[in-house]
Order: sequence, then C-alpha cells, then structure tokens
Amino acid sequence: MHREPSFLDRLVRTTLVNLVSFIVFIAVIGGIAYFALNKDTKIEDGTWLVLDLYGDLHEYHTPSGPLGPLMGGDELTLQDMLDNLGKAAMDDRIAGVIFKMSSSNSAGMAKLQELRQAVDKVQAVGKPVYAWADALTARTFYLASGCDSVLMPDGGYFDFRGISVQLPYIRGVLDKLGIKPHLHKIKDYKAAAEVVMDKQMSDAVKENVRWRYGEIWEEVLNTLAAERGLDRAQLVEAMEYAEFTTREAVTAGLIDETVYMQDLAERLKGEKDDRLKTVSHGAYTDVSWEDAGLKTGDTVAVVHAQGNIGGRENRVDPMMGIMMGHESIVRELQRCRYDEDVKAVVFRVDSGGGESLASDLMSHEVDKLSQVKPVVVSMVDVAASGGYYIAYKGTKIMAGPMTVTGSIGSINGFFNMKGFYDKIGFTKDGISFGPNADLGSDMRDPTDEEWQRHSEAHYITFNEWLQDVADRRGMTFEHAQTLAHGRTWTGTQALDNGLIDAVGNLDDAIALAMELAE
Repeated sequence: MHREPSFLDRLVRTTLVNLVSFIVFIAVIGGIAYFALNKDTKIEDGTWLVLDLYGDLHEYHTPSGPLGPLMGGDELTLQDMLDNLGKAAMDDRIAGVIFKMSSSNSAGMAKLQELRQAVDKVQAVGKPVYAWADALTARTFYLASGCDSVLMPDGGYFDFRGISVQLPYIRGVLDKLGIKPHLHKIKDYKAAAEVVMDKQMSDAVKENVRWRYGEIWEEVLNTLAAERGLDRAQLVEAMEYAEFTTREAVTAGLIDETVYMQDLAERLKGEKDDRLKTVSHGAYTDVSWEDAGLKTGDTVAVVHAQGNIGGRENRVDPMMGIMMGHESIVRELQRCRYDEDVKAVVFRVDSGGGESLASDLMSHEVDKLSQVKPVVVSMVDVAASGGYYIAYKGTKIMAGPMTVTGSIGSINGFFNMKGFYDKIGFTKDGISFGPNADLGSDMRDPTDEEWQRHSEAHYITFNEWLQDVADRRGMTFEHAQTLAHGRTWTGTQALDNGLIDAVGNLDDAIALAMELAE
C-alpha cells in the first residue's frame, strides 16, 4: 500500500538536499580558491607580454565582495597595467610588449599619459612595444602613438576628430516632473550644480572648460605631431577628413601598417617556435616584482582612494558606481601610521569628490599621518572638490600634467517635490515643534529668511576650509578665492598657481616619498 510522505519526511528530505548542496557549493568554492591562490605562472625566455586596454579602467580594484577574487572577477586596473609594464622592463624573460587597445575604454587623459610614460620605460631598455588596435579615436591614438609601431587590421575603425565637451542638463526634466531644485553653490564655476539648476552652460563654466581643455588640446596635438612626424596643419586636415579606413590611415601617416593579430604573432615568433610565446596581462599580474628582478628595500605603502566620496565603507553602488567610504580609507591610512616597516606613504587619489563630511574625516587622518611619516599625494585622472579636500594636507602633492584638480567649492541644498507628489497622488501631513523644524522640507520652497540662513551656514563651513587651504599652500585667503569657487585646473596649471607641489606620475611620487623618508 502506497503511503504519502509526511510533512516530517519532506522536511528531513529537503534539509538533507539543501545540506548536500551547500557542502558541494563550499567544495567548489574551495577548489576555485585553491587554484586561484596557488597560481604558478611559468614564463619562458623570449615571451611577449600582451596587454589589453578595453572597457573600464579603474585606478585600482573595485570592492567586489569576498567571492570576487575567487571567481576571477577582478578587472584589469591602471595599477595592474603600470605594474606589468614596469616588471616587463626589468624581466629578462620578456622580449617585448603587444599592447592591444580599443577606443572603447574609460581611461581619462591623465591615465593615458601615465601609460605612455610606462611604455617609455620598456622602450628605454631596448624592448619593442607594438600598439595593435581594432578601433582608434584621437584619445586612444594619443596612447598608441607612444609605441614603436601603430598597427590595425584591415577592418578596423579609425575616427580622428577634435575634442568635444558636453554636459548633460536635467533642469527641463525636473520641470516636467514638477520638482524644484534649491541648490546653493560656491560658486560661479561649480558646474555640477548647473546641470541640475540650469539648462545650458553658464559663461563661467564655458570659460573654465576653455582654459582647461585648451591646454589638453595643445598637449595632444603637439605629442601626435612629434610622434608621427606630422605638422599641426596635417593633423587638422586629417581631422577634417575624420573617418578613415585603416589603409587610408596608413597613407596619411597616422598608423604604420595594417596587419591581423595572428599574422603579427607569426612575424614575431622565434625561428624554432611553432607559435609566439605570450603571457596575458592577467597571468603576468600574478608574477611578483621579485620574480621579475626587483630587489626590495624599505617599504613605501601605496593607499588607493577612488570613486565618489560618501558613506563609511568602500563599495559599488548600483546608482552611484564606485563609492569611497571614509572608514575604509582611514583604516588603511592608520595601518600605515602604526606600521613601523612603512617609511612613507603614497596616497593615490582618483575622485571627483562627494560628501564633505566623509572628505573631512579622511583629510584629518591624512594630516595625522603626515605628522609622523611623509605622505606624497599622487593624483590620477581627477582629484577635485572632495578629491582635493582629502589630498591637500599631504606632505607633498603631485599630479599628472592632464589631471583635473581644484574645484574648491561646495554644493548644498534640497528639492521641493510637492509638484511631483501631486502628480502621483502622494501626500504628507504632520505637526512641527520649534523654529525651522521643517527647514529643507521637500513639500515647499524655502522662505527668503530660511534660504539666507542656509546660505550663511554654507559659506561659514566653506570659508573655514578655504582658509585652511590658503594657510597650508602659503597664500592669502583673497588669492585662494581666485583659484577656488569651483574652478578646475589641469595638473600643470595647478602647479603654476600653487595648488600642488609637482607634476609627475606614480613612479615619481614613490621616488619623492623615498627621498623624504631618508
């Protein structure tokens, strides 16, 4: 006679199945972890390093949770690329570098310039570096031109155009939604507030864009002219043509040759080899500096600070992207402060800013650390607004020539959502006690008196920060005002106006930190 399983039978069976599944899952993860943590990259003499610049290029690894490294989810970063090129320069087993690249990458001009400088190190020891690109624009071409040859396949894309700077403005969208923004900005050059408050660039922001990108434009043109043996008139003429086939690009002197990757590999392989010996960028990342031939000495720690500033812990936010948390960064800086083996610190900053409180908390720890050990700030693509806030108390501040820095200003305020709420039928009701209890309410506009008080409070905190910047940079408050209020600068411009101490890359920052530690 057939008996239906009881509830208890089903519970026991389900529990056992789940338990076995969990054990299998743990075993699989353990196996992956074992192989991930016990990699042994074997490199033969005459091996070529193959790098690949494609997609996002963050300055350092993003917070990916405990399973990220085990599942192979760590992306190639700028730090990985710089390390790999540095190791390739001194590794006798590496014959040269094939630098694959595509215009589909997120690297800013400062990152691309730093990669060019890393390529120079490989070339300086007599090893060739070939750029092979499936698609190029002027931005990525700037990097490729620093290599020994620029190669593309027949079907590649070469779009050679000038620089265009556009900002998205959402005020019209907010108007349609019935949302009224009330943002107080300090001051005229703070473009981030304009994209919410206005529908087009103000004259001040246009002026700022012109002086910053004008210098970048000159750098790109001068570099391409020197590398490709063309004058400015020829480059401008090429940009007027704009869209090249790769064979047309060869004829115009923009690239050297059309060749497919398989054919390039055949050309470069040894006479006795069946195929070209290569090591991928991911595999070479696992090779230590010691294995590549570096002799170690005193420790200079590098602390990486990237992303939008806000919250306590580093994380990836679905809406905001990479977030820099103050407790994560303070914790790393404190480790350096208390570690006797760490003689100096390079604080690597790649951030356009964010929350002022979190910026202040990190800035304070930079100050405490710099009182006991040299702290050299190394700015990457951008170290502006809150990014400058966390940097300016370092012992020395260094930026790339095309780094975006400054933006010493502030944005504060709130939104009146009443019109939007009315559209969707949402209401609020309540009782208030005491003055200004609902200052900043999202159900109404602020009164003139409330807005005045809010603006005064905003200026008090900002002016305290600006005074400290002026004191530490050895300038008057009045002069600091001419550099602040949202103005952004290239690294070269920031050096000229006294906001930083030197122009240089990560290697330069490490060398300066070692010098200060002696």
